[in-house]
Amino acid sequence: MLLSYDFCVADLQGPDSPSGYQCKPPKTLTVDDFVFSSFVAGNTTNIFKAVLTSAFVYDFPGVNGLGLSVGRLDIEKGFMTPFSLFTKTLKPGDVMVIPQGQLHFQVNSGNRRATAFLACSSPNREAQLLDLLLFSNSLPSDLVAQTTFLDVAQVKKLKVRFGGRG
Repeated sequence: MLLSYDFCVADLQGPDSPSGYQCKPPKTLTVDDFVFSSFVAGNTTNIFKAVLTSAFVYDFPGVNGLGLSVGRLDIEKGFMTPFSLFTKTLKPGDVMVIPQGQLHFQVNSGNRRATAFLACSSPNREAQLLDLLLFSNSLPSDLVAQTTFLDVAQVKKLKVRFGGRG
């Protein structure tokens, strides 16, 4: 008898590869391999006033091989990310699609914390925060100033805030 499985719970002890992790032996699986219980409100007392709780393959091995991952984004009142192309005020129950790799932003314009749930088309999504990319590095401040059209003093101020040097 030949059995085919439609799932592959990640064996995080093994190597990761472009096609994902190796599968745990099916006989060792339990229901807990398919349940993620950490979607609770996160700590938003940070410089960004937001926190992402990820259920990516290294957090939730059950999504291995499914071509997706999910996350919970808690956004404190006043939170805003720095980029804008399209704007829309979402209401409870709304869904918005953001193309893969598209720069986007969120603003919590309400009077209390907001929560967003994410679904990504890959088990190992990464978020790149533009502020951190630009100002938490060791690139020379004059080079960053040339590429951002900010003056060197402002770049240095932002590098201090985001932990960069140079």
